[in-house]
Amino acid sequence: MRTQAIQITDFGGPEVLKATDIEIGEPAQGEVRVRHQSVAVNFVDVYHRIGQLHGDGPKPPFIAGVQANGVIEALGEGLAESDLRVGDRVTYANIGIGSYVGHRNLPADRLVKIPEALSDEIVAASYLRGLTAHYLLKRLYKVQAGDTVLIHAAAGGVGQLMVQWAKALGAIVIGTVSNEEKAALVQRLGCDYPIVYTKENFANRVLQITDGEGVPVVYDSVGRDTFKESLRCTRPMGIAINYGTASGQVEPFPLQDLHSKSLSVCRPTLRTWIAKRSDLLRASHELFDLLGSGRLRIDIAAHVPLHDAAQAHRLIEDRRTAGAIILDP
Repeated sequence: MRTQAIQITDFGGPEVLKATDIEIGEPAQGEVRVRHQSVAVNFVDVYHRIGQLHGDGPKPPFIAGVQANGVIEALGEGLAESDLRVGDRVTYANIGIGSYVGHRNLPADRLVKIPEALSDEIVAASYLRGLTAHYLLKRLYKVQAGDTVLIHAAAGGVGQLMVQWAKALGAIVIGTVSNEEKAALVQRLGCDYPIVYTKENFANRVLQITDGEGVPVVYDSVGRDTFKESLRCTRPMGIAINYGTASGQVEPFPLQDLHSKSLSVCRPTLRTWIAKRSDLLRASHELFDLLGSGRLRIDIAAHVPLHDAAQAHRLIEDRRTAGAIILDP
C-alpha cells in the first residue's frame, strides 16, 4: 500500500523536509501495521535534520521522526497469542527514525497500549518527553523530597513535564526560561524559582537561592550556551546532566575542571533506558498514571498537517512556542 511520508534527502533547514509517497508491504512476523493518528515533533528530529548527532545520527536519505501513536490495522505472523488486536490504540518512541508517515509496520514488542482515559493528542504530546523525564528524575538521578534541582528550558516540552514531576516527588524546582511570559507559565506548573536567563546570570542566581551551596543535579537540555555555568552552580559531589543540545554540542573541557568539587557529568540518551521491555512498560505506566490523574499536564502549542512538517520545525526551532507540536497525518 502507498502512504504519505516526510523524507530528508540532505542535511539543512526545515526546507529539506519533503512530502512524498512510499510503498509499505504487509507486516512481517512479529510486526503490526499502525495507521498513525498523531505524530509528535521532538527536538531530536531537528538534530537529525541538521546532522548534529554526528556518528549516532542517520544519514540522508531518511524519513524523519521518532515518535507517534495510532491504531493497529493488521497483525503479522506469530502474534495470535499476544495481547495486541486490530483496532487497539498504541504508541511508541525511539524504535528508530521513520515516524513522519501515515502508516508504518512496527515491532509489536516495542508498542505500548494507550489507556482509554487518555487522548491520542495528549499521548503524542507527552510520551517521548515523559519517558525522558522518568529516567532523568527517577533513575539517572533519583530525586528525593527536599532536593533542589535546576531544570533548563523549563517551559519546553520536556521541561514542563519535568517541573511538574519533580514537584510531585517533593523537590524544590529552579527553572530557566527566556522571558517573563514563560516564567509565569512554569511558575503556574510549580516552579519555585523561575530565572529569566536573558536578564540575569542563572548560575549566580542559583548560588544565591542555595546560599552558595549549589544544586545536587542540573538537567541541561541546552548544551553549549549553558553547560559551563551549569557546572559552576552544581554543588560538591553533584551531577550535571546534559541530555540535549538546543544551542549546540557542549564544547570540550578539561576533565580536571571537575576535580575541585568531585563533580560528575553525564550525556545520556533515552533509548538505553528503555531498551528492556520491562523498563519501557514501567516508565510508560508511571507516566500514564500521572497523566490520567491530572498531576501532569502539557499544553498543545499547535497542530500542523503532516505534509507541512517544515512549518512544524520552524515553530519548534524559534523557541517562542511553549508546549508540544503535533503533526496530523
